[in-house]
Amino acid sequence: MNDLKNKPILSSHLWVIYLLSIILLGFIWYFQWMLGLLMTLLLAASIYYSIRTERTLQNETEEYIATLSHRIKRVGEEALLEMPIGIILYNDDYFIEWANPYMNRFADEDTLVGKSINTLSDDLTSRIKESKDELWFNVEGYEFQTTIKKEERLLYLFDRTAQSEIQTLYQNEQTVLLIIFLDNYEEITQNMDDTLKSQLNSKVTSVLNNWAHDYGIYMKRTSQDRFLAVSTKEILDQLEKSKFDILDEVRELNAEQNIPITLSIGIGLGSVELPTLGELAQSSLDLALGRGGDQVAIKDEGGKVRFYGGRTNPMEKRTRVRARVISHALKELIKESDNVIIMGHKSPDMDSVGAAIGILNIAKTNGVEGYIVLDPDDVDTGVYRLVEGIKEDEELWEHFIDPEESEAVITSRSLIVVVDTHKPSMVSNQRLLSKSEYKVVIDHHRRAEEFIDNPTLVYMEPYASSTAELVTELLEYQPKSLKLKMLEATALLAGIIVDTKSFTLRTGSRTFDAASYLRSKGADTVLVQQFMKEDLDIYIKRSKLIERAEVYRDSIAISKGEPEEVYGGVLIAQAADTLLTMSGINASFVISERNDGRIGISARSLGEVNVQVIMEKMNGGGHLTNAATQIEDTTIEDAEALLKDIIEEYFAR
Repeated sequence: MNDLKNKPILSSHLWVIYLLSIILLGFIWYFQWMLGLLMTLLLAASIYYSIRTERTLQNETEEYIATLSHRIKRVGEEALLEMPIGIILYNDDYFIEWANPYMNRFADEDTLVGKSINTLSDDLTSRIKESKDELWFNVEGYEFQTTIKKEERLLYLFDRTAQSEIQTLYQNEQTVLLIIFLDNYEEITQNMDDTLKSQLNSKVTSVLNNWAHDYGIYMKRTSQDRFLAVSTKEILDQLEKSKFDILDEVRELNAEQNIPITLSIGIGLGSVELPTLGELAQSSLDLALGRGGDQVAIKDEGGKVRFYGGRTNPMEKRTRVRARVISHALKELIKESDNVIIMGHKSPDMDSVGAAIGILNIAKTNGVEGYIVLDPDDVDTGVYRLVEGIKEDEELWEHFIDPEESEAVITSRSLIVVVDTHKPSMVSNQRLLSKSEYKVVIDHHRRAEEFIDNPTLVYMEPYASSTAELVTELLEYQPKSLKLKMLEATALLAGIIVDTKSFTLRTGSRTFDAASYLRSKGADTVLVQQFMKEDLDIYIKRSKLIERAEVYRDSIAISKGEPEEVYGGVLIAQAADTLLTMSGINASFVISERNDGRIGISARSLGEVNVQVIMEKMNGGGHLTNAATQIEDTTIEDAEALLKDIIEEYFAR
């Protein structure tokens, strides 16, 4: 406004024009005074008109600006006080100095002024102190998106309740596909008469239909042992809260009708197309079945998997058809390959070495060169005597190569056979997996989330006692042109005996069949006992480890190794086995430091506690009664605290 008052009457360009006009007027007066007089009058009139017009424009402009300033001030005041967003000023102590009327409606009294900012949300002060410019919090059912101006100590709160409700609705209404599979329906019903089979179908269908109706799930039977169901994310959340009690309901049919029927469910969810959702559901089902069945696997679009159930031991299959089919397929793959590279897991045990020797025999039987990858620096005391015995057989030992040598003999057409593990991070030489397109996985562990990419053939049977048992069955269906040597048969039998704790754990009829076959091929049980002998100092070390055990939750034994004392994986596993033989102990966990600097945990149970689920929470795995893990960047005390938290969470399920 001051600039307008100080502005000259005429603009500078008009002064220049009038100055030039006066100069020209002087010339006219000099030559023709009459004409000059007339022009002077006209010029004076022009100057007067210009001055008057300029003043009128200035007055109108001043009046407009004054009106506009008043309107802006009024609108600003109304916006500050009436607009539907919250504004809060707070002091250095995080007490509210001023709040607009929009926020005062959340006050117990008439105003928020003078109250702590935590009045709105309990942890609001700590969240404001974080290095964030924005946060979300809830006040009396309203969801606020809050912009923080730390220098001005100012908060802008935008009501996003409707947006949050729409987002929640979108999440809840996302489609979820479920593939429901009766694990052992075919085996159970193959010898049933039509009446019993019809009764079983009616009973199972009734239980599933009632369950689907209770939760609002659409379900359709697609085959004798398979159902397809469609649900929503909201319903899935309810199912997870119930821990999928349908598994228990179906399992209870076993008690009622003496029919060992169990259920597996594969679930796919995410904001993806329906075909992709179906693939996720099928992949989840494969994972659940690979882990032994009687459980639920849920996989989202990001590949993250979570499991429910899996508390029972998988049932042994009643048919050898699959073993024969796998054996034939393996034979064809071996014949088409340049050579066979066999490897087990790091720090191999009897089962890993024995199974590898069995696959080597299959390769030789089919006339293809085979190699077993074994790191001589990674041989534990548990297999030391077996390896020493193999070294005495030069013909057999020449097929053992270290990880570096294996990279020299592998080709793009080599067949890689992985035994006793399916995790790429655990194999003897992970780099080999990317050097050939042909990979076979033979394992008896329950399938974990980590798995070897794109295997050509997978033979995973969680019901089996050991991988050596599976390989022995494959040997039975191979050509008889090359006989199994005594040492090879003994190595396979040693793998079975060690993994079953001398036929006391996870032992089925097919385990004894495999052992009988190996005995017929010359397996020496006395030699097995010699391989399994241990040194006196190791026995004493294990006894001291057992002595440090404490009982947790009345029936769980937890033992910790001494700090900075290194224990081998076999030793802590043996300690866990021994603890399990104690009266009143249903599960045992042994924690110790390892040679590689990690903390190892070996877990055992009698079946009431699923140690596999517990170890999977710690990035490990195994079986329901036999599992383990290795943890990096932690201490024994921290590992014990984490283990106890997971055990508490397990029993809270």
